Amino acid sequence: MKIKMMLALLLLFGGTKVHANILQQKFDKSAFYAAMSSANMDEINKELDVLSASSTENKQGYEGALLMRKAGLVARPAEKLKLFKAGRIKLETALLNDKDNVEFHFLRFAIEEHAPKIVKYKADLEVDKQVIIKGYKNLSPVVQHAIMDYTKNSKILSAQDL
Repeated sequence: MKIKMMLALLLLFGGTKVHANILQQKFDKSAFYAAMSSANMDEINKELDVLSASSTENKQGYEGALLMRKAGLVARPAEKLKLFKAGRIKLETALLNDKDNVEFHFLRFAIEEHAPKIVKYKADLEVDKQVIIKGYKNLSPVVQHAIMDYTKNSKILSAQDL
């Protein structure tokens, strides 16, 4: 009986420590963009956990982008659609609340460029491209670097545009 009790306590406190470590992490845009550019579900889930525990301003837009990125990695079509829709609502809401947020326009642009035609999420490509070009110089170095990296594989936005 004592062994079972000790094992239960060990599992309880071990899980609490892991959860506490996630809560102690602060939102880091470098880690966010690393997760967005990866095809690693664990990295994306970790960033979603960090965001949900953080008090980052406008975190809804970041969560939305991560959910849509995650949608491209899951296997079941129903889950893909559910994640994509949830992410779309969060990102679009964030953009409605802050229309001049160049970073969120970039996130939407990157998702739109690679979204499958069936989800009909390509309406704002040109608008977002112009917002990115116009506001690029005012962005933080981390976001500028993420955009520059993105242009290497983009068919619509090039480094010369910036």
